[in-house]
Amino acid sequence: MDIGVPKEIKDQEYRVGLSPSSVRALCERGHRVSVQTNAGAGAGFEDADYERAGAAIASAADVWDRELVVKVKEPLPEEYDRLQPQQLLFTFLHLAADRGLTAALMASGVTAVAYETVELPSGKLPLLMPMSVIAGRLAVQFGAHFLERAQGGRGVLLGGVPGVAPGQVVVLGGGTVGTEAARIALGLGARVQILDVNIERLSELETLFGSRAELLYSTSAQLEAVLPAADLVVGAVLAPGKRPPTLLTRDRVRLMPPGTAIVDVAVDQGGCVENLRLTSHSHPTYREDDVLHCGVPNLPGAVPRTATQALNNSTLPYVLRLAQHGYEALKLDLALGKGLNVREGRLVHPAVKETFPDL
Repeated sequence: MDIGVPKEIKDQEYRVGLSPSSVRALCERGHRVSVQTNAGAGAGFEDADYERAGAAIASAADVWDRELVVKVKEPLPEEYDRLQPQQLLFTFLHLAADRGLTAALMASGVTAVAYETVELPSGKLPLLMPMSVIAGRLAVQFGAHFLERAQGGRGVLLGGVPGVAPGQVVVLGGGTVGTEAARIALGLGARVQILDVNIERLSELETLFGSRAELLYSTSAQLEAVLPAADLVVGAVLAPGKRPPTLLTRDRVRLMPPGTAIVDVAVDQGGCVENLRLTSHSHPTYREDDVLHCGVPNLPGAVPRTATQALNNSTLPYVLRLAQHGYEALKLDLALGKGLNVREGRLVHPAVKETFPDL
């Protein structure tokens, strides 16, 4: 199969769909890979690395003119015209938060498979997990930086110092993102509260963290009780294929002290904060209701070398199946089939169809 790897054009997105080692694995099986010039440079992979792995270095037009296109982030409006009928697109999509992209994919005739909805029989999301781990860890790293006075924060050191209480981190959601956010926050010495509606998951977190984290059942009353003491809130709510519920209404955000910060990792699916808007790595925060809001939808893009390798470790087996079997791979591999969002003009993923019933 002919496979194209474009250079990502999202703000400060330096990850790349295939690493040189993944390209080599594909080429060794007889597939032809074209990589856009400098597509991997931001992650430390030079064109020469790809050529040694067997790839051809090509223009953007050339790599998009392939049977299978492998990316990291969703196509942006300036890329919509490059989408083609009879083409397979494999990337993160997060369509529930983007009606325009959903409509563009349908109009193009492309078959789009989303990393975030590939689902194992156990319910696990194997291609979302590595980026969730990184995003959860970065959320606290970013949040700690935003709390610095020079960044507009209230001047709190999350770990505190002897004689001064540490900062308070509230994590909304106890899944992969929330667990990793809590892990880093605890490692910094912060006090941590995790809220979730799944009692079984809270029990698992007790086994993991013991008494180091406060594990709370999430209700409106409980959420409103913890916010006035929070220094940093991490939104880590996942609803596969759907928009997450809005937990932080504007009135609840106003309960937070001035200069505190919210990092909503769920923003690429629409976010769990009522008044959140998309930000970027270049301009990561804005101040509203005297609280710093961070809505960067591609947090792992800040560590592209680590993130690219971690993502490829998970995506490569599925890329190999798509390259070998084409559309048939979606039937042969049930987990991969769950990733199908759009096929030849039709919206097929149940959760996305529920979000856009009129498309």
